[in-house]
Parts: sequence; C-alpha cells; structure tokens
Amino acid sequence: MAGRILIADDVATNRIVMKVNLMEACYEVSQAAGGAETIARARKESPDLILLDLMMPDMDGIEVCKTLKSDPLTAGIPIIVVTAKHDSPSRLEALRAGADDFMTKPLDEQILLARVRSLLRARDTAEELRLRDNTSRALGFAEDADAFDQPATVALIAGQYDKALKWKNALSGKLADNIVVFTKETALLSSHGTRAPDVYIIACDLTKPDEGLRLMSELRSRPNTRHSAILMVIPQEAPEKASTALDLGANDLMPDGFDPEEMALRLKTQIRRKRQADRLRETVHDGLRMAVIDPLTGLYNRRYAEPHLLRIAQRAKETGRPFAVMVLDLDRFKNINDTYGHSAGDVVLKEIANRIKDNLRGVDMVARIGGEEFLVAMPDTQLDQARHAAERLCRIVDETPVQTDNGNTVIPVSMSIGVAMGGLHDDARSVEHLLELADRALYAAKSDGRNQVTISLSAA
Repeated sequence: MAGRILIADDVATNRIVMKVNLMEACYEVSQAAGGAETIARARKESPDLILLDLMMPDMDGIEVCKTLKSDPLTAGIPIIVVTAKHDSPSRLEALRAGADDFMTKPLDEQILLARVRSLLRARDTAEELRLRDNTSRALGFAEDADAFDQPATVALIAGQYDKALKWKNALSGKLADNIVVFTKETALLSSHGTRAPDVYIIACDLTKPDEGLRLMSELRSRPNTRHSAILMVIPQEAPEKASTALDLGANDLMPDGFDPEEMALRLKTQIRRKRQADRLRETVHDGLRMAVIDPLTGLYNRRYAEPHLLRIAQRAKETGRPFAVMVLDLDRFKNINDTYGHSAGDVVLKEIANRIKDNLRGVDMVARIGGEEFLVAMPDTQLDQARHAAERLCRIVDETPVQTDNGNTVIPVSMSIGVAMGGLHDDARSVEHLLELADRALYAAKSDGRNQVTISLSAA
C-alpha cells in the first residue's frame, strides 16, 4: 500500500466516495464517524494522514485537530480538513488548530490526491530524519537548537515587481521574519553558494505561463535550494495547475489574491518544518560525522548501523510494515590486495561503496561493517523489492570493473549478498537474529559460487 489514511466524517456517503477514490490510488483506508472515534483510531492505528470533517456529532473538527496535535503519539500525523464551509474564519481557525491543509467540498479528486501525495512525501522525510535523530541521541549527540532560532528569510517572486511589493506590504507586520523581493534571476543566483531563503513564494505564471513552475523545478534540482520550502500562488482561473505544482515539489499552495492572514499562518508552518528538518539534518551530517562515518568510504560504520537498525525494527513493529536487511561481501578481496596492492584495494572499496549508495533509496541505510563487508537496511520494503535491489547491486558491481592508477589498471570485482526480512507478521526475532540469518544467506551465496544473491529461508 502507498500509505494508510483515516477518513473522519459523520456522513457515510462522504466517507464512501473518498474511500473509493483513495483505494483506487492504492491507499489503505480506515473510517471514523465521530470525533472521539477519530482520536481513538489515530492513537491505535497511527495512520499516515487524516482527512477530517469539521462538523461531527460529538466533537467538532477543530477540537479533534487540537487534541491530535497536542498528543505526542499523533502530533506528527498530517491533517487535511475537508468541509463544506467556505468562509475565511473557518480556514484560519483550522490552520491555527494545527491543520496542514484545508479543502472545501465538493472535492476535486485530482487536487485531493496531489495534496495527499505531497503531505505523505513530507511525512516520510520527517519520519526518516526523526529516526536518524533518535539514533544520534542514543549515541550521545544532540543538535544546537539556538543555531536555528534566527529570523527566517522569505523570498517573493511574482511576474511584476509591483505585485511582489504588494505581497510584501500585505505580509509586513504579520511575520517576524525577513521578507525580500526576488526576480527569477536572483532566485537562480541564490541557488549557488550563498545561503538560500528558507521559503520562496512564487507565482505560477511569471512573465510566461507556467514559468513559475519551471523555476520551482530548477530550485528543487539544485543542492543549495533543494530543501527550501516553496509555496506556489495559483491563478484563480486555472485551479488545474494546483495538482501539477504539488507533484513538482510545492510544499503548499495559495490562490492569487490570497488572504494575508492565511498566508502568514501557512508560512509559519512551512518555516517551522524547514527549521526542524534543517536541525535534524545538521545533526546527521555534522554532529555524528567523525564518530560514526567510516573514513575510507564515507559510509556509516558499525557504531551507527546497529542502533539505527534497531530503530528501523521498532518502527516496523509499530507500523506493521516489513524491512529488509542485506549483508554484502566482496568476492576474493584478499586476492585483490595481494595482486594489486592495498592502495588499489582501498580504491575498490571506495568505488563499490559509492555504487551501493548511488543505487539505493535515500531512506536506505548503507554501512561498512568490516574490511570488505557492507550492511544495507531498507525500511518499508517487501521481499520482492529487496530481492530486485540486491540483484541490481550484484549486477552493477559485476558488469563494470574498477579502474585505478588513472585508468591504467582495471580490476574485475564481484559481490555476494545475503538477504533477511524483518517485521513480517508477528515477527519477534531480534535484530541480532536477523543479522545472523543474513550472514547465513551470505555464506550460502559464497558456497554456491559467489556473485549472487541468496534469500534467507525464513524470508522466502
């Protein structure tokens, strides 16, 4: 399933219509008919997202939203308020209560699914960063929160300077952050070297139709601006552009002629999320580097890998989603060192480490746990996905020899992989047992001729 969504609405017909649309997109759906039931299901099921009606018989949606956002167990679940109310006070009240978005009935199915995809992507990223942060704390490291308490920078980009200036005047006094007017060219220059704005507000159509969407794609592709929040301003006469903007990477949307009060609330939410992500990212990249990074390959080492794998297992137990563990070992690596020398062996290790890392997902953990031995942990992964990934890694290593000495020496390399699965059904096995199973599978792959993948019998 693509994700688990809880629909909270007292009208059965509304629930059924949304359920059909979401299940067609392969989401797993549960339902609640009242506020108390919504809170109870959220605590028990930990859904990935909640679609919440404002008007329910026992508790109104605002009260439900405040309750969920104040509970550590449910505070991280994104909430989209879905209601027949169209008035601005209702929108503002929902956003102040912690809602991540506000949509009015009748719903546009395409825009709803785009918003769901956008929020689930953001939740997945936040969960992965939080998972890594927990590992960091377990190792005795913590981030310096004061470094992220400075005012944020919000860049406004409209087709005409006067329009951007109008936005700035409307937002002045509603934010304690720096608001600056950018041109398209200034935005692209800010993606190189200098500190990028925390949030961009970009008109969908600048001087040309969809020029703002193309600018957003450029910003998302560049390292310096990749993690900035982007809020797109959509023309009221072209709402169909909303789903495109969300799928291209917009964090949020507002219509042209927006309410400044609502815009300020949405900006505060985006700034808070950006700061949280920056803080967690900084912990991973700097605070831990010297202690938990293998100096030769740049991968995590065993000190980081084992507690992180434990947290992946704990998360799998909470979500009911399986995960994969791979142990990978270079074939006949001693012969490489003996034949070509240890410096060439180091080149081989660095190159293979890069190939492994570059051909897995960003959420997958890759570590060097021995001389020529690597560990991969893949959260939220089915057996077939793990098998295909392992076979791909074997093929990528085997097909291209490693070049050393400026290409003068070519070293053929192959790799064997053992795979074990965790989090299946009511699996109570320890992480140590899973690693043992993956090791046994690796030994079987070596015994059967090397350069192949073997799946642990318990996983198969």
